Amino acid sequence: MRRRIDRPEGRAQYAQRFATVEPVVGNLRANKRLDRFTLRGRTKVDTQWKLYCLVHNIEKLAHAGYAA
Repeated sequence: MRRRIDRPEGRAQYAQRFATVEPVVGNLRANKRLDRFTLRGRTKVDTQWKLYCLVHNIEKLAHAGYAA
């Protein structure tokens, strides 16, 4: 893995991971404890996922100073 990342292509690919969705998923899993969905069914799970994402985005705005 280290050889793959040390190449220019590997560095570019790995850098894209941090700029996209991985920090959000990590935050939801670690800090919000969203390891499993508590509801059943696609529409209910989709609603629960959107609710967690909404909370994540509101917290980002609050930390950026938009909560004043």
